[in-house]
Amino acid sequence: MEYKSQRIVMYEHLNSAGILFGGKAMSWIDEEAIIFAADLLETINLATLKISEIKFENPAKLGDILLLGTELYKTGNSTITLKCEIKNKTTNNVIVRVEEVVIVALDENKKPTPHKLAKKK
Repeated sequence: MEYKSQRIVMYEHLNSAGILFGGKAMSWIDEEAIIFAADLLETINLATLKISEIKFENPAKLGDILLLGTELYKTGNSTITLKCEIKNKTTNNVIVRVEEVVIVALDENKKPTPHKLAKKK
């Protein structure tokens, strides 16, 4: 798992219970997955095709510094599948874990197209 980005939990990221809002965590994961895929495939013509079950394992509180991690899980012809997680930098506790984020490479017409990793096969 590569941890390239960090976020600090701020007031606007909290839900009514005073912990990290799930939608904000999901947004950060989606963004991190696209950036990771863009670096790997050397294109920004990408879209999120599917996000599997999202498991919230521990709460994140105001002021927590979070690490966003991503790793390549498998490749397809026009897709790559990533594993993603967010963990607390201080405690090392996993906040959120996603087993599969599927990213698809797109052509100029926004249709799936073989990506760089598929062409190496």
